[in-house]
This record gives sequence, structure tokens and C-alpha cells, in this order.
Amino acid sequence: MIRAVPIGIGHYLPERVVENAEFEATLDTSDEWIRARSGIERRHFAAEGETTSQMAVAAAQAALKMAGLTAADIDAIVVATSTPDLTFPSAATMVQAGLGMEGGFAFDVQAVCAGFVYALANANALVVSGQARRVLVIGAETFSRIMDWTDRGTCVLFGDGAGALILEGREEAGTPADRGILATDLHSDGRYRDLLYVDGGVSSSQTTGVLRMEGREVFRHAVEKLAETAHAALEKAGLGAADVDWVVPHQANLRIITRTAQKMGVDMDRVVVTVQDHGNTSAASIPLALSVGVARGQIKPGDLLVAEAIGGGLAWGSVVMRW
Repeated sequence: MIRAVPIGIGHYLPERVVENAEFEATLDTSDEWIRARSGIERRHFAAEGETTSQMAVAAAQAALKMAGLTAADIDAIVVATSTPDLTFPSAATMVQAGLGMEGGFAFDVQAVCAGFVYALANANALVVSGQARRVLVIGAETFSRIMDWTDRGTCVLFGDGAGALILEGREEAGTPADRGILATDLHSDGRYRDLLYVDGGVSSSQTTGVLRMEGREVFRHAVEKLAETAHAALEKAGLGAADVDWVVPHQANLRIITRTAQKMGVDMDRVVVTVQDHGNTSAASIPLALSVGVARGQIKPGDLLVAEAIGGGLAWGSVVMRW
């Protein structure tokens, strides 16, 4: 059967690094307080004029270089983002132009922090159905543009960045030992939209708005739902927690990551953690963590990975993939 196999990964982080201590001048907070509640030590903020699509292009170029490909070799681009450059056209078409890709097609997926998992599921479907052979899947965000800088409970948690993964359709045996995406599991429940949202929009207020979050409730839902979706995806793949080499979670909060791993029955030494260095980059966090995990030498060919995420909507899901 055809599997969507990862063949290239890359990421981009803006030059400006913001340490926790920078917030002490304007907020009732401290480096110790932020670390204790989130595990975050620093994050990157986009420069003035630096856009989501520009960061996505940089990450895509890194992934193409690793794969030994050019933009002409790509059939489709799927960008997961909640912070596009413009209301329309899609950030994906801007990436397409930025890469000099004149063929194929490109579109955005919006599922907030779960966006990259949703984008992977869509890209996998394109490959398996034969609509595309190679798909460039990107998560990119400039969340620094939608922060309330007076809200210490949210503004210290988020950062900007981009990560890109290239999937290629390859013939595999159709067993759990295959390389590529083995299973996906997606969910959403709009009843919980008020737990995490941005209080602006085109048709409601004609403003951009800023992020609002009920942190404790999001934490509670996250731990429960992330462990459940990870187990569900593994079951679909005919595998279990003992088969997992690496969990690559959405990098939102170290406490959520730790509690979810416990519920999954996976030791933390099998979890890729990068949240300390870039904070919550929403849809960019999983591909960022994948890219860093590969660069560190943690993730190796043949390793079984589980990526899981939850975001506004609420929307959540997971992907099981053999690297």
C-alpha cells in the first residue's frame, strides 16, 4: 500500500530571543514563576515586518535542502496557521510563491495548536488517495501579534516560529512495521470554544483581537484528551505504548507534557521536549520539535513516533508515524 513517508524536516526561529526576565519589567511575574508553571525559559518573537509566510518559507527551504529536492518537486503545500499574513489569500499560496513553485496547489488549515496534526492528516489523505506524491506540510505562527501584554497568564507562554515536513508517497507492505504515517485520529468539540479563543474576527468585530484562555480548564482537558487520542491512534495502527520510541507532543506546557506521558505509560526519556527554548508556538510546535529532535540525533530512521496536540475549538488529535 502507499504510505506518506517523511523525507525532509526543517525549522526556523526568529532572531530575537526573549528570556523570561524581560517580562519582569512590565508584569507581576518572574523567571521562577514562569518556569515553575510552564517549563518555558525563553521564546522567539518575529521582527517588525517579519510574517508567518516568510518564516514558513525559511522552514520549507531547510526541509527541501535536507530532502535534496527543489520546490518544483513538490505537488502540494498545506500550511497550518491561525496567524496568517492576511485574511486571504492563504499563507500557503504565499509560501508557494516564495519558494518559486509555479505548479501544484496550496491551502491553509486552521485548528490552532492542533493545526499541524490536522495538516498531517490532510496531507496523508492526499498522498494515499493519489492526488499528490510529495506534500510539504508546514506549521507557522506569529502569536506575538495576538497577545494581551497585560495578561501575565497568557503573554509569557507563546512564541513565534515555523517547522516544515515533506511527505512522499512510497509503496510499503501495509504492516505496522511500515515507514510513514500509520494512523491518524482527529476530534473537536465546539462547546468548549470559550476556553481558548481570540476575541476578534472579520465578521464579528472587524478587529484582530487578542488571545483569551481559561488556563486551568484547558490543562484539564488537555491531559485527558491527549492521552486518549494517542492511545486511539496507536490502536488503529495495531500498536501500543510499549512500541513507541518517541512521543513528540505539542509544546505548550511542560506540566501538560509530563502528565500526558504518565497517562500514556511512556517515560519522559522517550518524550521530545523543546518547550523551554521556544514556548508555545501553536501549530509550529510539533514540526519544530521534530526538527530539533532529528538535529539532536534523538529521532532516527525506523523510530516509531506519536505526535499529539490540542488547541482552541477545542480541537485535538494525534498521528502515529514511523520515521
